Amino acid sequence: MQPPGPPSQKFELPNIQYLVAVASGKGGVGKSTVAANLALALVKKGKRVGLMDADIYGPSIPIMLGIGDVDPQTTTFPIERHGLKAMSMGFLLGPDKAAVMRGPMVQKYLLGFLTQVDWGQLDYLLVDMPPGTGDAQLALAQTAPVAGVVVVTTPQDVSLNVARRGVQMFRQVQVPVLGVVENMSFFIGEDGKRYEIFRHGGGRKLAEESDVPFLGEIPIDPRVAECGDQGEPVVHRYPDSDVAKAYLALAETVDQQLRHGTQPKELPEVQL
Repeated sequence: MQPPGPPSQKFELPNIQYLVAVASGKGGVGKSTVAANLALALVKKGKRVGLMDADIYGPSIPIMLGIGDVDPQTTTFPIERHGLKAMSMGFLLGPDKAAVMRGPMVQKYLLGFLTQVDWGQLDYLLVDMPPGTGDAQLALAQTAPVAGVVVVTTPQDVSLNVARRGVQMFRQVQVPVLGVVENMSFFIGEDGKRYEIFRHGGGRKLAEESDVPFLGEIPIDPRVAECGDQGEPVVHRYPDSDVAKAYLALAETVDQQLRHGTQPKELPEVQL
């Protein structure tokens, strides 16, 4: 049986210049952290940006942006935070309820977030995808005008093997892969030594094997987790930190690639 291909027509989003998915093959690679910080890095570059949480079953964007206690009956969506417009299933469910629904309802909510939420004029709408290659990925790829996808992985093989499938899935449905980001690439200890906790170089290898750009390495910084838990991503709280600068460089790379079609430059190897 052949995998499903793209439909003959997709709906239009005339007020959104670029719809960009941030995806990963598996969970636990920091994809949502990358999506939130990349979105805020684009805001810092003067872009009008939205962030849509497509993880219907496990939304994390409300926590990362510090948005809680939302009354869906009285709140106007999207919600603005840190200069960013955001929409998530977490706003509708609250912190203690689970989304119990089948695939068709997942697709319905995703398309509703895209077409029924008043995003206004945006330069970028980033979509934080759930892990894997399931209903949400297919719904977005087959019905929405996705300009490209950023694939997030960590260096070790268990992550790379699944990320490789994600790259191939987006290719099968004719969504451009903008490149691969290796998250949690290395850590600089207090002793000044570099520690490659999850190994190193796998993201570059995946990009080379898949013939897509390698967008670079995001280092480990303990403040990243702290900031995410407290609702102020590291790009917002520590904009002058080296890890924030890595995200700003990634934002510049993605922006240049989409606006000018240029082959992206690799992110600098950040020394913390």
